[in-house]
Amino acid sequence: MTNAFAPIDVGGRSLANRIVMAPMTRSRAYGPGATATDLMATYYSQRASAGLIVTEGIQPSEVGQGYPDTPGLHSPEQVAAWRKVTDSVHVDGGVIFAQLMHTGRIGHPSLLPDGSTPVAPSPVAADGQVFTRQGPMDFVTPRELDADAIARTITDFADAARNAIAAGFDGVEIHGANGYLIHQFLAPNTNRRTDDWGGDVTGRVRFGLEVAAAVAEAIGSHRTGFRISPGNPYNDIAETDAADVENTYTTLVSRLGELNLAYLHMIEGADRALTISLRKTWPATFILNPFTRPEPTGPDTLSLVQDGTTDMIAFGALFLANPDLPARLAAQGPYNTPDPSTFYGGDHQGYTDYPHLREG
Repeated sequence: MTNAFAPIDVGGRSLANRIVMAPMTRSRAYGPGATATDLMATYYSQRASAGLIVTEGIQPSEVGQGYPDTPGLHSPEQVAAWRKVTDSVHVDGGVIFAQLMHTGRIGHPSLLPDGSTPVAPSPVAADGQVFTRQGPMDFVTPRELDADAIARTITDFADAARNAIAAGFDGVEIHGANGYLIHQFLAPNTNRRTDDWGGDVTGRVRFGLEVAAAVAEAIGSHRTGFRISPGNPYNDIAETDAADVENTYTTLVSRLGELNLAYLHMIEGADRALTISLRKTWPATFILNPFTRPEPTGPDTLSLVQDGTTDMIAFGALFLANPDLPARLAAQGPYNTPDPSTFYGGDHQGYTDYPHLREG
């Protein structure tokens, strides 16, 4: 019977264990031009004993930035800065994927060059506020992406994936979850289009599939992962029709499976039955960030690998407090307790430095 400390092959690469460091946005790219810093190299190398590290969200383009001081992968300077991080992780024996995160309508003109407007599938503003350097600001009505802009955005993802490999990353994870751009195309309340990228399920899954195909072609499907969060209401997403959610994500996962990607990474909602269904639909490695709200993902979830619910388990908050988490899990503790003064416990809403930040 498999356990979480057994090695696993992911996209042709042997990982030392089945414990994943989940992506956690931190807003610490203080270098010029949203570049990674030496502190970030230390942070990730300290956690290199994870079977797989997935970085904080990295914007694939300038307009894809939604929060202050988040890093990019769209300039030569950013590529060079990330090389310090990946080299440090590799020296310590780790494997690290870059999470490509375009925030879409979740952002503000003050965060974008020349006051550009955030983009989205439809001109529907998110309810709520975003953190900026001037403090919390209301979300604005985004600019609807036309067909040419969609094509450019897909190219941006592919170019950023190439940059990730040039920067020494072992692969990339496409962020299709948590209310950001790809999720905005999937959800009926944020995608009100009537063209080929909207309407029924086939239209709403198209953009995510096109991004995945472009990235896989650019760097190889074995270096490409994809993340989903069915039914997650974060960032004013409304996927409330259970039948539509099941249909949407079964269609998406089935079609993604045809691309021979390295893995699917799922943020679980309260519906374990949907998890099991999508796990059966997916043909490759399945990574689960299990539903444990309001607590962070804890040691007890390792049993989900043993019973076959998932191939790998992603930990967020517990990895912040315990950089050597795999060793502590193997020894059954002791564990440092995540500090609620620095982030809200619970991998599905784990704030770090600013009120908007969470396990990404």
